[in-house]
Amino acid sequence: MKIGIISDTHDRLEAVEKAVDLFNTAGVEVVLHAGDLVSPFVVPRLAKLKAKLYYVWGNNDGDRLLVSKRMAEFGMEPPTEIALLNIAGKRIALLHGTSELIVEALAKSMQFDIIVRGHTHKAEVIRGNCLVINPGEACGYLTGKRTVAVLETDTMDVQLLEI
Repeated sequence: MKIGIISDTHDRLEAVEKAVDLFNTAGVEVVLHAGDLVSPFVVPRLAKLKAKLYYVWGNNDGDRLLVSKRMAEFGMEPPTEIALLNIAGKRIALLHGTSELIVEALAKSMQFDIIVRGHTHKAEVIRGNCLVINPGEACGYLTGKRTVAVLETDTMDVQLLEI
């Protein structure tokens, strides 16, 4: 199964649209968003995904009540602080990752196959007992690169892609 991974969109609408197009074209079945969409007006763009979306709150998300309401209007799951998922037989923890201590503890816990996080705006894949994926920043504000990731669960191959 292909899983799309995105984080730190920070209201960059054209980047969200490009990521949605990429995920839809790639045939991903699930998209994991590791937080910081920031404003409710991003939600209708995400609603164009052909895949199921899981979203967790980031530290810069503003009007959480309105974001939740907009997601409900589009039939999306309500956001959470952390999502503990089982997708294609893989145990996944999805969180924004503001605390490095928590990210490291989850990775070392042996409870998860995959940790998906954001926050640092740095695209990276760390392989070990647990695969830790940070897709980088979709917005491109800090690094100048707009990136997302695609994970193939059968092979655990991760592609970091510029949008």
